[in-house]
Amino acid sequence: MKKIWSIVFLLPQVLFAQMKWTNVDSLFQPLPPTVHVYYTNDSLDGKPNIAYYVSAELHDRKLDFTVDTTLERRLTPTRYFERNNHPLVTVNCTFFEFVHSRNLNTVMKDGKLLGYNIHSLPGKGKDTLTYRHAFTSAIGIDKKRNADVAWLCTDSMDTKAYASQHALQSFKDSVQRRDIKKHVFTKHKDGTVVSTFKKWKMQTAVGGGPALLQEGEIKISNEQELKFNGKAGLTDKHPRTCMGYTQDGKLIIMVIQGRFPNKAEGATLEQEARLLKEIGCWEALNLDGGGSSCMLVNGKQTITPSDKQGEQRPVPCVFLIK
Repeated sequence: MKKIWSIVFLLPQVLFAQMKWTNVDSLFQPLPPTVHVYYTNDSLDGKPNIAYYVSAELHDRKLDFTVDTTLERRLTPTRYFERNNHPLVTVNCTFFEFVHSRNLNTVMKDGKLLGYNIHSLPGKGKDTLTYRHAFTSAIGIDKKRNADVAWLCTDSMDTKAYASQHALQSFKDSVQRRDIKKHVFTKHKDGTVVSTFKKWKMQTAVGGGPALLQEGEIKISNEQELKFNGKAGLTDKHPRTCMGYTQDGKLIIMVIQGRFPNKAEGATLEQEARLLKEIGCWEALNLDGGGSSCMLVNGKQTITPSDKQGEQRPVPCVFLIK
């Protein structure tokens, strides 16, 4: 019986054909020699597909990896492109809420926290008097231009982000505003502090979730991060934005077009993870997708956004390569 089930489990991976990517640098010039753009319209598990990704050398000192974010308002990626003196790459990143146009994930610029993870989620139905507390993932770049994907503890009362290198299980209680730091840092009577969290010394970072790849393997931490509900959250196809890095020092930013029947239907979280692994990512995470997914290279749009008439959705934060 075990052998039969193992075959069934591996079947979808066997059906997932190697994706062919075409270098399309010529469509987005001028580009420095350390930045490249790739495109595919190969079918994804037999379904129509359109996707692009940018590869950029992290250790190229002529490149600046940064962010731009707004306070209680949103701008389209093209507007960010215009106000940032025409950067090489402009891409959406964090999840956000529409009422106050507020980031719901970590944002770091020049080593300073500008956005924070939302750690408390109200329960529903029979659990309306409870709150679930989760630690969501982010990708960061430090002063030495090394990238990292980690699960963060952040607080608006603290100037530092604290990171775990492993996904942590969420927990539930009846406290709406819990001091998350007290939960993850245990102080013994002798004064020593034990924690899986350490200060995350990044210069630039953006959050999202769930994480998709860990140490080169597909490990989707949706259950721990509580990003998408139920099985449908893992298997539904949507436009996607995601980011990761390779072991040889390349930052990878991918966008997948979706919600265009018979043209580009989008990807599941697992398909997204497979695409990133296939091109060599070591660690990677999902970012805000759906109608927010949009990437500009030298101001030129890659995928067509899925909002009405292909219009760009205003977002409160973008990741930039200048």
